[in-house]
Amino acid sequence: MNVLNSKRLVTTALVLLALLNVSLLGTLWWQETNRVIPGSEAANHHQRQHSFTRELGLSESQALSFERLRKEHFRKVGAEMEAIALLKKQLVEVSLQERPDTIKIAGIAGNIGSHQAAIERQLALHFHELAGVCTPEQRSSLKIILERIATRKRPDRGERWGEGTHPAR
Repeated sequence: MNVLNSKRLVTTALVLLALLNVSLLGTLWWQETNRVIPGSEAANHHQRQHSFTRELGLSESQALSFERLRKEHFRKVGAEMEAIALLKKQLVEVSLQERPDTIKIAGIAGNIGSHQAAIERQLALHFHELAGVCTPEQRSSLKIILERIATRKRPDRGERWGEGTHPAR
């Protein structure tokens, strides 16, 4: 009797191959759903959190407190951010009219400014809460980090509109 012709051996081999395929597909699916894409919000968040933890020497409980405070802060300012986005949309619509209403533009810009001021107040309170989690030594480092973040010149900002966006000709 040929070993390869045995029904038991063939059935066992097929079941084993099916299980291996299912486990491989499951592993690939898990990796795909749990990977952090460079440049994505999750990657930026992970990098920011790791940077704070490392630069400040935060303990695990401090890092968790930072994360909780960050989420709470974004929840608080979310409505203000949405309001600003809607006002900017209105500003664009008014600006592109045949004869833009400058009084309406000034009013919309003033409303944007008041929402931005509310965000800045919340941000100051958020920084205070973060400092409350830190030790005195960590607060000095936090001050340096927050000043660096707050004053960093971004490539797309700090220049007049359209400058620096085109390659040298």
